[in-house]
Amino acid sequence: MIFRTRPVFRSIAVLAVVAGLVTGCAKGDKGTTPTDSAAPSKDVGTGEAGGSGDGAAQIVKSANTAMRETTFHSSGTTTAFGGGKQEMWSDPEQGFRLEASGGGTSGEMYCKDGTTYTSAPLFADALKQRGQQITVPDALTDVFVTTESGQGCDVYYTISETAELAPEKDRKLDGKQTTAVRVSAGAAEDTYFIENGASHLLLLESSRDGRTSTTTYDSFGDKFPITLPPKEKTMSMPEFRSQVMGS
Repeated sequence: MIFRTRPVFRSIAVLAVVAGLVTGCAKGDKGTTPTDSAAPSKDVGTGEAGGSGDGAAQIVKSANTAMRETTFHSSGTTTAFGGGKQEMWSDPEQGFRLEASGGGTSGEMYCKDGTTYTSAPLFADALKQRGQQITVPDALTDVFVTTESGQGCDVYYTISETAELAPEKDRKLDGKQTTAVRVSAGAAEDTYFIENGASHLLLLESSRDGRTSTTTYDSFGDKFPITLPPKEKTMSMPEFRSQVMGS
């Protein structure tokens, strides 16, 4: 097993790596890296978007509020690895759950009250995508690595307030008119299609280094169970580092 740099184990760095699996793309200011831009926007307002007549900032604030305050489900592909697929469930009370597969790896991730639980195989694959090669011992394949962010679980789907309107992409989805906003960072670009009025995010199209992905969002307000991993199946970052590196 090889760890090229110990700093990758800092909680915020890990959150950035795993966040890349969810969005498949960077989410921050232009010119920043995906790691730099992992945190959610700080100034999230309230209210419903009225459509393309509103500015991008108001549309994004309304969408972030709507998504944070309701349950939803999403599914689609990911640019994190070739042939990757992911499915996600979010509930403001129960937390967040993600299932991801692709590139010969599959795993789950959960988040609740600022703590993220990432299955060891998925965690290792996320690091691999960033050039950090590790081998997960057989005894740890069913363990979830925990990281503390001190932020809400909406960090994984919040739209950056740097988003700009993309009127040439505005269109109807299943009969619902949407307003498109775009976020770019280097070779990564996300286009979000936000439902006018309800402010629900309906579609995300991402591109990163020549790879593309599409994620659809649905089941707003529906109920579904989200059960966190049992305590005996979790391991803190320091514990995981000790087990894998022997230090």
